[in-house]
Amino acid sequence: MTERIRTPALAPPPVRLAVARDEDPTAFLEAHYRHVWQTRMHDMPFVNAALAVEAIGFARFEGDWLGVVITPWFLNLLLISGGGQLWGDIPAGERRYLNLPCGTLQFLADDDPDIGPYQYCPLIAPVSNLADMATARQAATDALEAVFGKPAAPPPDSALPDEPAKATVSRRAFFQRLAGKRN
Repeated sequence: MTERIRTPALAPPPVRLAVARDEDPTAFLEAHYRHVWQTRMHDMPFVNAALAVEAIGFARFEGDWLGVVITPWFLNLLLISGGGQLWGDIPAGERRYLNLPCGTLQFLADDDPDIGPYQYCPLIAPVSNLADMATARQAATDALEAVFGKPAAPPPDSALPDEPAKATVSRRAFFQRLAGKRN
């Protein structure tokens, strides 16, 4: 007679509730990812040493924080809880779809011991095709413009005073460029 062994059903992963940030997370995120770069990521073969860590365009949207983080290993749109309407606590690894001015974007949940719960939409990874920080900043600015449907404020010291105005990029054109397609 064979004895059946019952295994308990796997419990869903615990959800750590996000603590809403009242202040702009830019400096905090830059410090965190610089530390990660210096302590864990600098030797990885897939990093782009021409890039540095920079958070761009973080602003409140529906009460939560949305902006782009550039690192030598990714360029992501990040959502940080600000106590608003956009945030929703979900387990790390789960996906959710957010309706933004550009349309619906997929965000992945993560939970970092230092940052806490956050959600991100991958824009460019790996970032090996980005030539330098100016290119990465332009991609971040283009992404924010595409997401919000309006020109994003340029990052500090990214533009020269005599530089001609950049052409407006449509959401479709931006995401086609991310996919490697040309108009």
